[in-house]
Amino acid sequence: MSKIRMFSLGGLDENGKNMFVIEIGKDIFIFEAGLKYADEMTLGIDYIIPNISYLKENVKRIKGIFLTHGHEENVGALSDIIPVLGKIPIYGGKYTLDTVKRQIESYSPKDFNLKEIKAHVPFEVGKIKIFPVSLSHSAPDNFGYAIYTDDGVIFYASDFVIDPLMKGPYKTDIGKLAYIGKQKVLCLLTESVYADLPGFTSPNNRISSLIRETLNTAEGRIIFCVPSSHLYHIQELFNEVKESNRKIIIMGKRLKGIIDEAVENHYLIVDRDIIGDLSNINDKNAVILSSSEKENPYHNIIRIVGGYDKFIKLNEEDTVFLATPIYENREKTFYHILDEVSKTGANIVTLSPKKNLTHHASSEDLMVMINLMNPKYYFPIRGEYKNQVQNAEVASLVGIPSENIILKENGDVVTFDKGILKDTFEKVPCGDVLIDGNSSDDIGEVVLKDREILSNNGIMIISVTLNRETKKIISGPEILTRGFVYVKDSYELIKEIKKISEDIIIQNTANTKYIEYNKIKNTIRDELSKYLINQTGNKPMIITVIQEI
Repeated sequence: MSKIRMFSLGGLDENGKNMFVIEIGKDIFIFEAGLKYADEMTLGIDYIIPNISYLKENVKRIKGIFLTHGHEENVGALSDIIPVLGKIPIYGGKYTLDTVKRQIESYSPKDFNLKEIKAHVPFEVGKIKIFPVSLSHSAPDNFGYAIYTDDGVIFYASDFVIDPLMKGPYKTDIGKLAYIGKQKVLCLLTESVYADLPGFTSPNNRISSLIRETLNTAEGRIIFCVPSSHLYHIQELFNEVKESNRKIIIMGKRLKGIIDEAVENHYLIVDRDIIGDLSNINDKNAVILSSSEKENPYHNIIRIVGGYDKFIKLNEEDTVFLATPIYENREKTFYHILDEVSKTGANIVTLSPKKNLTHHASSEDLMVMINLMNPKYYFPIRGEYKNQVQNAEVASLVGIPSENIILKENGDVVTFDKGILKDTFEKVPCGDVLIDGNSSDDIGEVVLKDREILSNNGIMIISVTLNRETKKIISGPEILTRGFVYVKDSYELIKEIKKISEDIIIQNTANTKYIEYNKIKNTIRDELSKYLINQTGNKPMIITVIQEI
């Protein structure tokens, strides 16, 4: 029997950035590699990924990354971590891997080892058997993973909902879940996002009725904004438009490519007769389908509302349908969009957080899963800690002993020895890595602090030129400011800044052969900071440039 260790590098006590690690003996199995959208106040940061320092140190033991589905919070970090970890196998369903391929299209395909798997077809990784099971979600090919160990099955179910109307690649296979549940489940891991909601999520995960109502009441065009990975909502839109006299115009080559691939692989069933083109974009019966982007989930609608889109200009007869969730840390952006749409006179339709739920398990969905699995241990994952606690209470209601319910935070290690839970109080390094632009390197707190200073108080550059031989001032000090004060209106202030800087330079260069330039720069910064705080109440970033000629 092998010792089993489990811990999360992201996704516990937070929404997004999902990455869960299961170690069986010396083998490491990684589930998900997701991102989290950055707060609007994180000063240029595009998104956040997990700290993978533990994985880098143990990269030779990694057997693969196993993806449940293609949403950004589950796959969005792959393009940043694979160049660091190397060409390790990445397992997922066809639609999931197609999503990954679009994400990494700017990289060399040789750098990624993608392995397509199918629902209900077991496969082996090393000596471990893994059985993917189809679960219902807004993206097709969503899998739960049964990992067979000597001590029993570990079942990982990240995102799911019990909805009997979801068919084909969206269907939950209840029979397979019941089959696994009869095979001695050691531990069940399930999401906690909606654990506090009573009842089943279904039918509130469906938006067909809201789409139908909007199609019937809107007098002009409808701009329908939806994450491209939420394919089930796109299918609902096509189904309802088919029953109307409207046409859908798909905006952007990327979204069109996604829909074409989905139709080809039978993830979407589309009547081509209802698809228009750019010549129909100003028709009153047009439904304009727009999607979002990885770095900025509201990028396209912001461009449209701001008047920067070269094809779409909003008017009073338009209706903007935001079929997108309010992302954590982007609430301010979302409500700003609503304000800007209102200013154009257009109508707005949004998803109610109470009536229109996303495809995540509520308390009754969780109860069904627990009863089907009948696990010895239960591990609430995926969500804020209060949601994890509520998930634990749901498990208690259906008979899981409290001592067998595991509540942990990122980095906390859960250990099973011979099938028995052991309290080792071990913790692995975890945390956030801040991604800005195309760089996969962590931006870090120092850079963020600099950006905060710049955004709040601006910058001041002091430039001076010295004679190389005599060390006397030839030119300057010259003062350049940005975002601090307007030089022409602050003559006396700038004059005093020059005097303070000049005095410090003269004091530290007179009668000495060795000049400590860093000391001069630090002294100027400290003295000017005190002076400026006293005079203006602000403390800009101060940079001193000294050159010799």
